[in-house]
Amino acid sequence: FVFLTGVTKFAQVSVFSDLNQLNDISMKSPYAALCGITKEELLKTFLPELERLAKRRGISLQEVIDLMERQYDGYHFHPEGVGMFNPFSVLNAFDAEEMGHYWFQTGTPTYLVDLLKQSDYDIRLLIDGVEVLASAFSEYRAETNNPLPMIYQSGYLTIKGYDDDVKLYTLGFPNDEVRYGFLNFLVPYYTNVSNDETGFHIAKFMRELKSGDVEAFMERLKIFFSGIPYELSDDTERHYQVIFHVVFTLLGQFIRSEVRSSRGRADAVVHTPTAIYVFEFKLDGTADAALKQIDEKGYLIPYTLDGRKLVKVGVNFSKETRNIDEYIVVEE
Repeated sequence: FVFLTGVTKFAQVSVFSDLNQLNDISMKSPYAALCGITKEELLKTFLPELERLAKRRGISLQEVIDLMERQYDGYHFHPEGVGMFNPFSVLNAFDAEEMGHYWFQTGTPTYLVDLLKQSDYDIRLLIDGVEVLASAFSEYRAETNNPLPMIYQSGYLTIKGYDDDVKLYTLGFPNDEVRYGFLNFLVPYYTNVSNDETGFHIAKFMRELKSGDVEAFMERLKIFFSGIPYELSDDTERHYQVIFHVVFTLLGQFIRSEVRSSRGRADAVVHTPTAIYVFEFKLDGTADAALKQIDEKGYLIPYTLDGRKLVKVGVNFSKETRNIDEYIVVEE
């Protein structure tokens, strides 16, 4: 018996191959919990480490378990399989008594990002979750027109859902470590902001909204859009939407940030302890039109009884200047 595992699937392409009798167990239910740590195993085996980490952070045991789940859990190797924790990250977190991005730091997804760029893949699908047939992500070949197999097999995406009626899988980031690590790494490929500067700006975004300084937030946002290349032409709208999606998703590390994934909702809603900000973006329109849409569509209605200050932000993005050219902030 030989057990082979690796980053990508082993190619069985020839009837004359010595390895043409392999049993691929990658997505078979009996083996779904073979690699990784289940929540039950985590609580049973690592309770002292969890208690020590909770004490170190000054939070309850349940709170540290919840944090561990958000940070390192979420891998599924079968639609009905239990969620699996990343053992490398879990063990390193216990050793350092810090919840860092340990697995992501073992390697950078440069090749995967290059593949995404070459294929002109819509990054928003990765952020929101993408529905595909099994054949779309189980293929062993690395092709520029379909980067999903490499991204999935490298561990950056996992199974988040399955619709048996239409045989469609939903793929998404398994946890916060992968989600924010991958998106942080993406920023320099789509903007003029370097990898080292990304975390600084996202933290500043959070502080500015928490303090109510929307003007500073919007001026900083312009930095991310300033690098859109002029050769994009017809792709400008999608490019700016990708940047917008990435920035507001990264904000979710620090404060509650929602990016629209369906019609009938504002483009983005950001929650701080004292205020709720509702953003609407227009392309080659006006900031007034964006504000009007917030009112006409009733985007503020779900938050009227919240008690926090409500702030509308209408933004217009100019295709000609490749940046935000106008914004209006209105406090209700």
